[in-house]
Amino acid sequence: MSGELVNMGELAEHVSDGTAYHLPEFLGIRLELPTICGFQVTRFMVVEVVVALLMILFFVPLAVKMKSGRPVRGRFWNLLEVFLLYLRNEVIVPSIGKKDADRFTPFLWTVFFFVLFCNLAGLVPWFGASPTGALATTAVLALATFVVLIGSGMRKFGVVGFWVGQVPQMDLPLVLAIFLKPMLFLIEVLGLFIKHVVLAVRLLANMFAGHLVLAVMLGFIAATADKLVLWIGVTFASVLMSVCLNLLELFVAFLQAYIFMFLSSIFIGMAQHQH
Repeated sequence: MSGELVNMGELAEHVSDGTAYHLPEFLGIRLELPTICGFQVTRFMVVEVVVALLMILFFVPLAVKMKSGRPVRGRFWNLLEVFLLYLRNEVIVPSIGKKDADRFTPFLWTVFFFVLFCNLAGLVPWFGASPTGALATTAVLALATFVVLIGSGMRKFGVVGFWVGQVPQMDLPLVLAIFLKPMLFLIEVLGLFIKHVVLAVRLLANMFAGHLVLAVMLGFIAATADKLVLWIGVTFASVLMSVCLNLLELFVAFLQAYIFMFLSSIFIGMAQHQH
């Protein structure tokens, strides 16, 4: 890239999925990921497995401690407990209602911490970009919320009752009802699908864009490498901006995990309390 404009396609490779890890250039190591039973392992798969193992490592012992009835001791365990209680009491219960909240709390806790850990993984050098910067990951997360919403709604109201309940109850003359209610049904059902598509796309866009901007900022250093004076100034500015953007990305990692879980809670709550 020396002496050339920043190649956006090449930079995008560093914030997207791939089949190899590019370790620091001075080591001269390129770690190719294997193919298992004809299935190619990718960087995002590795990150997601590591995230899943970390969640088991953190929350299974915490659950055992809490189940025992003894107070949870230790700053780290207390911090996790504060997160869990805040999310349940301040987000899940107000969105879904006290009666039904506990049924969906484990799912929503899992969604929050999975998204959060995946977001944070993208900030670890050479670990790989965040899996939440890929549509495949965010789409599956949104689909999981959609399945929980539809399944729980039909279980509570019945298959017919759930779908009929998508139309607001209105006291209309028969003639108007024949025309308006089918239209409203289509609009509500279409809106139900669109909400979950937007849920997937907004997380994807925020995470991918943030990592791409960081890659571009650092790419300017290589682009000016053949002009020493310019390179010194650009390097200082790029590194400073990258540090600031990394701090912003740290905040965004928590914010996007919170928003994803918050919107999921609202959507599930809407299915439990129809018009």
